[in-house]
Amino acid sequence: MKNGKSRACGTIGLVGLCIGAGVAHGQDAQAPADSGPPRTAAASSELQEVVVTGYRKSLQEATTAKRESLTFTDSVFAEDIGKFPDLNIAESLNRIPGVQLIRDVNGDGQEIAIRGLGTSFTKVLLNGTPVAVADNGPITGGEQDREVDLDLFPTELFTRLDVNKTQMPSILEGGAAGTVNMRSTRPFDNPGTHFNYQFQEGYAEIGRNFSPRGAATASWTNDTFGVLAGIAAVHNKTSTSGYETVGWTNPTISYGMCGTTPPVINGTQNYAGVAPTCNLTGGNGWALPGVSTATGIGVVPAGAGGGLVAGTPIDAAFLLAHNPGLSLEQISDALIPRLGRPVYVTGKRDRVAALLSFEYRPADALSFYLDTLYAKAHRDYNRIDVDLVGRNGGIIPLNLKVDSNDVVTQGTFANAQYFLEARPYKEYINYYNLNPGMHYQALSWIGVDFQLNRSVSTYYRDTPTILINTPLGQGVTVDYVNNGTIPTTSANINLNDPNAGWTWTGGRVNVSDERRDTETKGGHLDIQFGNDPINVKVGGAFDQASRTIMGLDNSAAWQQAVCGGGGTYSSTASPQPACVGGPGSAIPQSALASYLRPGPAGFITVDYNKFFADSNYAAYTTAAPVAAGSATGALSGVIFEKTWGAYFELNGHTQIWGRDLRANAGGRWVTTDQIISGPYLVAGQAQPGPWQNLITDYNKFLPALNLTYNLTSNIVTRFAASRTMTRANPSAMIPGTGFGDQSAQNATQGNPNLAPYLSKNIDLGGEWYTGAEGYLGLALFQKKLTGFTVNGNTVIPFNALGIPFATLSPNQQAGINSRGGPDAATVIVTQQVNAPGLLTIRGLEANWVQPLGRWFDLLDGFGYTINHTHIAQHGDGTGAPAQAFGVSPNSYNGTIYFEKYGASIRVSYVWNSAQVSLGPGQNGIAAAELFSDAFGEWDMSASYELPWLPTSPQITLNAINFTDAKQRGTFEYPNAANSFYNPGYQILLGIRGKF
Repeated sequence: MKNGKSRACGTIGLVGLCIGAGVAHGQDAQAPADSGPPRTAAASSELQEVVVTGYRKSLQEATTAKRESLTFTDSVFAEDIGKFPDLNIAESLNRIPGVQLIRDVNGDGQEIAIRGLGTSFTKVLLNGTPVAVADNGPITGGEQDREVDLDLFPTELFTRLDVNKTQMPSILEGGAAGTVNMRSTRPFDNPGTHFNYQFQEGYAEIGRNFSPRGAATASWTNDTFGVLAGIAAVHNKTSTSGYETVGWTNPTISYGMCGTTPPVINGTQNYAGVAPTCNLTGGNGWALPGVSTATGIGVVPAGAGGGLVAGTPIDAAFLLAHNPGLSLEQISDALIPRLGRPVYVTGKRDRVAALLSFEYRPADALSFYLDTLYAKAHRDYNRIDVDLVGRNGGIIPLNLKVDSNDVVTQGTFANAQYFLEARPYKEYINYYNLNPGMHYQALSWIGVDFQLNRSVSTYYRDTPTILINTPLGQGVTVDYVNNGTIPTTSANINLNDPNAGWTWTGGRVNVSDERRDTETKGGHLDIQFGNDPINVKVGGAFDQASRTIMGLDNSAAWQQAVCGGGGTYSSTASPQPACVGGPGSAIPQSALASYLRPGPAGFITVDYNKFFADSNYAAYTTAAPVAAGSATGALSGVIFEKTWGAYFELNGHTQIWGRDLRANAGGRWVTTDQIISGPYLVAGQAQPGPWQNLITDYNKFLPALNLTYNLTSNIVTRFAASRTMTRANPSAMIPGTGFGDQSAQNATQGNPNLAPYLSKNIDLGGEWYTGAEGYLGLALFQKKLTGFTVNGNTVIPFNALGIPFATLSPNQQAGINSRGGPDAATVIVTQQVNAPGLLTIRGLEANWVQPLGRWFDLLDGFGYTINHTHIAQHGDGTGAPAQAFGVSPNSYNGTIYFEKYGASIRVSYVWNSAQVSLGPGQNGIAAAELFSDAFGEWDMSASYELPWLPTSPQITLNAINFTDAKQRGTFEYPNAANSFYNPGYQILLGIRGKF
């Protein structure tokens, strides 16, 4: 009868899941390391028949966790307390199929993307609670969505990372792509008294820098109480050389040069305008010198160089004669870098993190924990670049050669000009997290979990800019060669000579700082009723998060002091004093060369200490007022979110045809209240006084279903269906309200009513477990994502804008009054609005982990892991992108390892195929997209234990990027490099031990 019921339940359960099918005791969605149904005796015996340590132990624990998981989950375990397989959490996650790593320009892994969606679609948790770090992202900065930079969290203080690619109702919402949970170390992870230490000294190829790092953890437990303390610190000196273009452009061939007639606009004809019959692709950001609006013909200026005679007309005949073999259309479409610039970035990244964890277990049915984490980082960088001005700079092309795509491969530019852009910056980050919780088994069939969390993070970026030029009219010419990797230039002046005539004319200085603050707090309650074979989990969560970004800018005042003649600064002066280094300037033109020094990358740099002291920079940065945004593009504003969630989860465990079926079904209801604030803008400038507040709220229901079925004792099949969400991009919601006209009839504003991204997901797959850490896995997945936005116009009453009438200019107030006053006048608002577009992502993940000793005794200790991810995407409807940008269609990870006789060595390779970084329309060229080249990196890790010495120390050796792979991006064509970074290789030698 029992078997009959099981079969009936199984048959009906495929339709209704028997409504009672689920895992025994459930699976703790927030901390899966401590949960999961019991394995069968056969499975347990097979998995435990070999006792292993180190890397193989971490693989075996990951395999066991995957086998026991009810969802599509992958895990990375520490080899031992304080010892992860990789030096960086993001790098460790990158070994997981379906996960792609986002690297900084120095090669360090910083963020991750899961299954074809960008980094903001991944929810990151710390011990099951939300993580929000006040940071600006990579060196280029500007992130303002929901990304989480992982390099603040040291691997040495964590024991386990879990990537949940499918959802359960008990998992916190927010990750449309997936959820990452970082589990910090706790005392009872390893009962008793223990002390672990490690120290490494690193060497970086670029810059030839040495960088120490170290960590230590100490723990003690008795039968009921335990405490663990850990600290990890790194002083990382890095240097990166590279090349950037800020896009590509082509010449403006005017009506006059093209020999065509411009249209009559407002009674006049502009012969200097772009002639569409000669400019076929768009762009046209490269201006030729002296073009007259009356004739459309340019003029060679004095001192252009290249043998050109001043006053010579620049017309079609001139361009054809000086660029033999090319047609006028080819010259018009000839692509060169907008700002071709060698880049050198050097500095330090210091980080210290400390963990203090307590556990108290007064009874078998009752336990408490308290996790505290503190981390701080200080980054001090000098970024310098020297730019050949292609955009609007007036260079004159001579002897150009182009390929079939009209990319310039060779040529000479007369009337050339370079500028130095020196951008030192300092960043300070602090992060605090407090996470108490408890478990109480009230009865054998009632279990309660409760936790609280609080985190605070602060960020400050100090970012001055100094820009000076080579002089025009001095005969500067440049030979240009593009060999397909990156363009190179050779000038007839020494760019590394402080006395080469560098000038303030056309230059500038900037004070553009940024502050960020994030805060999270919340509480989560989970109650389970029942045990195996059926139980119900219910729970609730409250989470509150706020994020503040403030751009701070005092550029105009500092510029007037530095090179604008000094005197008292007035923000209302029009025009502002020009930066020419005249009398009264703190850094006059006559003294400019004394502030310059030969640089490490073949061009000059600035003596910052002297420059800042003599220009009183500290006073100007301290007094910098709030701006509309920062130099990195981040908008000033605050987003404050309160979310309430409640879930119901039905779990069960039964058998069909003598094999285990486990299931989980339920749903999560979520409500979100948001207050979005930002400064009022007038002519793009933030205004003092109270910020504008926009308020919105919405509710969503997120159902989920997970099934696993054991086809045999070693083959597990899986199916999942769910609806997941990621809340809208805050940067599109910040008010930023401003008027584009004097009548206040047209406004731009962020949209607080943007709906979240919603994804409908289907997953199908399974694994064949071959013994020990070995298994073969295959997963197929599909996501259908909505929530994309487009620019839209909405007509609303002026009063609905949320702007006080008194803040408008007199002309704008008059315009509003002429339309009936503030209560009656309407405004056309341009803002991001949700569109009906749908992005479909389909993918495949294949994974094979295999210890070779299972097959051949001679290969005992050897093994490999290999995985492949393929992703295909397409968009349908308005607003949906053709694909999610920044995601590689194919990626591979592979590791060969050996571990035996106290020795361990593994060699790993990670490869991501070329990807689309940004869509069409780049730099005004309709067809132009940005791409990232395929990237592959080889790493090696080795250690050897010395058991006869105290603490059984291990000598460790790591080699990162030992084949010296480079990161490269392109502008539409393979030989049009858009960016190129050479982080070089790193070697780390160290020691670790324990007692």
